[in-house]
Amino acid sequence: MRYILASNSPRRRELLKKVIPEFEIIPAVGEEKTGSSSPAEIVEELSFQKASEIFHKILTDTDDNFVVIGADTVVSYNHRVLGKPVDETHAHQMLRMLSGQTHKVYTGVTIFIMADKKSEHFTFSECTDVYVSELSEGEIADYIKSGECMDKAGAYGIQGEFSRFITGIDGDYFNVVGLPVSRLYRELKARDII
Repeated sequence: MRYILASNSPRRRELLKKVIPEFEIIPAVGEEKTGSSSPAEIVEELSFQKASEIFHKILTDTDDNFVVIGADTVVSYNHRVLGKPVDETHAHQMLRMLSGQTHKVYTGVTIFIMADKKSEHFTFSECTDVYVSELSEGEIADYIKSGECMDKAGAYGIQGEFSRFITGIDGDYFNVVGLPVSRLYRELKARDII
């Protein structure tokens, strides 16, 4: 079976290796659009778009059996969805908002399967609660200076320097990094894809 990750994220690449040792990377390039307002629906819709784009691209080139995995992650605080910051000011606003609060991280995953000339797909999402300590203005400024926040939903990476501000989580840690490893494994195993 051929496995393809529809993402260029180095974090998702590392996490997927915990489930599937060998796979290809073909990042989706289509514009991300969603009409949903709930975080779970947003990540499910965007993960579907990514996986679908790559699935249909490969479908025109091969008769092989293959699996495409797409994922999308957002941070949600107080019913407001926080994507990646557009600039440092935006990152500061997000980090100030999350300071001393609990927020939710949602990751949606869509898997397209082509096996024996039959295709199917399924989508799921996971949610993890994340607790952040009170941040001073200096801590926010220093973290933004590190540059780590700029390509991450909610303007932080739990696996990097920001980890010192995380006081706890409730749920799957890897979901916050960008891929719910345990759930992904169970879903693939249940369908005999791995």
